Amino acid sequence: MTRGPEKQFDTEVALSKAMEVFWAYGYEATSLSELLKNMGIGKKSLYDTFGNKQSLFLKALEYYGRTNLRDICDRLCADGSPLTNLKQLLMEWQEMHSQPGSCGCMLGTNIADFNTDNPAIAKVMRVYLKQVEDAFTATLRRAQAAGELSSATNPRNLARLLLCTTQGIALLGRVMDDHTTLEGAVEATISLLEDS
Repeated sequence: MTRGPEKQFDTEVALSKAMEVFWAYGYEATSLSELLKNMGIGKKSLYDTFGNKQSLFLKALEYYGRTNLRDICDRLCADGSPLTNLKQLLMEWQEMHSQPGSCGCMLGTNIADFNTDNPAIAKVMRVYLKQVEDAFTATLRRAQAAGELSSATNPRNLARLLLCTTQGIALLGRVMDDHTTLEGAVEATISLLEDS
């Protein structure tokens, strides 16, 4: 039996392009024709490689989560002070989400968009959010070990506050027309971290 023809496209590049479309428009508003155009593939290739639209969306969410989480962990685990790394990441996110045309966080924007009774999509989102919470928690524990945070501070609860704050920053950045709200939120968050 002979094998079929080799794929004529890079699946990771196509998946990255699909992620960008879903990120910009959300799951419901994204059309198949928009996906095919941006991915640069035909309908048969999409179905053969990625499955239907929901399956592609799940793969795009997982791809976003995997690449974004790797970047977050790399930044938080960089050499130097754990607390400084965390504060630097918060300031950079504030700057990024203050830019005109910010798309926010792909997970956050789709949390507001998707049908909450879809267990497959909800699971991917919950897993990613838990991983971000865990990354914050680990950083805060390292900061405690380094004497940068009080031993009385609850790292898990503080990480949950950071998760909610950063998701809010990413979402609000899509509609705010000045930087003051996001700057104020990050400034207050950093003050809280420094006083903990």
